[in-house]
Amino acid sequence: MDVESMEMNGSKRVFQRQAGGSVAGGTGKVCNYWLQGRCNRRPCPISMAIPPPIGNRNNPKSTKMVRRRGRRGIPGAAAAAAWCGETRGPGSAARAGGGSAATAGAPAARRGSEIICKFFVKGRCSYGESCKFLHSWSVGDDFSLLTKLEGHQKVVTGIALPSGSNKLYSSSTDETVRIWDCESGQPCSGNHAVYYGCQTGGEVGCIISEGPWAVNIQMGTEMNLDGPLGQVYSLAVGNDMLFAGVQDSNILAWKFSPEGNCFQPAASLSGHQGAVVALVVGGMRLYSGSMDGTIRIWDLASLQCIQTLSDHTEVVMSLLCWDQFLLSCSLDRTIKVWAATESGSLEVTYTHNEEYGALVLAGMPNGHGKPVLLCSCNDNIVRLYDLPSFAERGRIFSKEEVRAIQVGPGGLFFTGDRTGELRVWKWMAGDAHSS
Repeated sequence: MDVESMEMNGSKRVFQRQAGGSVAGGTGKVCNYWLQGRCNRRPCPISMAIPPPIGNRNNPKSTKMVRRRGRRGIPGAAAAAAWCGETRGPGSAARAGGGSAATAGAPAARRGSEIICKFFVKGRCSYGESCKFLHSWSVGDDFSLLTKLEGHQKVVTGIALPSGSNKLYSSSTDETVRIWDCESGQPCSGNHAVYYGCQTGGEVGCIISEGPWAVNIQMGTEMNLDGPLGQVYSLAVGNDMLFAGVQDSNILAWKFSPEGNCFQPAASLSGHQGAVVALVVGGMRLYSGSMDGTIRIWDLASLQCIQTLSDHTEVVMSLLCWDQFLLSCSLDRTIKVWAATESGSLEVTYTHNEEYGALVLAGMPNGHGKPVLLCSCNDNIVRLYDLPSFAERGRIFSKEEVRAIQVGPGGLFFTGDRTGELRVWKWMAGDAHSS
């Protein structure tokens, strides 16, 4: 789902210019290059008495000056190696201010640097290992990047790893569903009936591989479900039914009929005032998040709404059921943890604030079975948190926003971003932070 109205100011740096103060020589002149943030004279003879512009706090030179110098160079060895798959991941010492490398053949991260080099992301940083910014796709010593799967041309909207299958499925707004061999990492052909996706105008909005009707996978049949009008943003399975969150603010439900080997419309759940962008099933409850900023709780037996949660102030982007808790994230820059009261209703027990809008949530155990929450934000970073403390244990950087996260077996997890790149990650068993 593209939400073009997001405030994506994470990739922009704002310079505050101070026009006051005395000017050298009393001429009243101000250096034009200084005003643009790219004067390379230290000190500048024209504006030497004016306080310097406020740029990146970790870099005394202006950001635009660094950009200008970087364009003149040739991509360094570090950037070239990264695009060839030699991914670097600084260890926990780097996260705390040290600089050990977690991947063989990778240079140590710069001390105290957790800001990724924008030119490294584009594959053309001229400073190489001497660059003071991070040349690595992750920060954290307990997980590593296994491979990058390239093929999609637009946003990755969903990732599915069917149970017992050695195939990975990914959907995109480029109007394709790609199938990957988990052993070779290469695209392959497969049975399209192993996934359930919904399309509008050719763009695949989501994908799912669950369901009690999975026995029909071997039949190789495709099933088209009538009903949705507009983009389908979310899918969930519960109580032998398939639910779809639709652009027109409704949730459509189908029930599978073994006799006719088809889906029959079961219900249309209405109540939201905006598109339903998140669905998850926990117990006998269906939870839905919407662009109207609310979460609705539906009883799966009666298909009636039993509670509406209105604590978020922006779009509810993702929902996660974990143990006895419901977790939600929103463009209002918060992650909320919900728990049941004695009356059975849900209330917020904890709110974690982010600096940027939160897009996707996923949860899984690390290499030693400790719970970790993954949260993608619209600053192109996936943050990893220990639960229940919410202590940050690592970061994953991407070229653009990560819109899909999927957890797999054996410590595997997958991320897909707006550029169409799909990445495979794995927790390492020697996790020093799990004790």
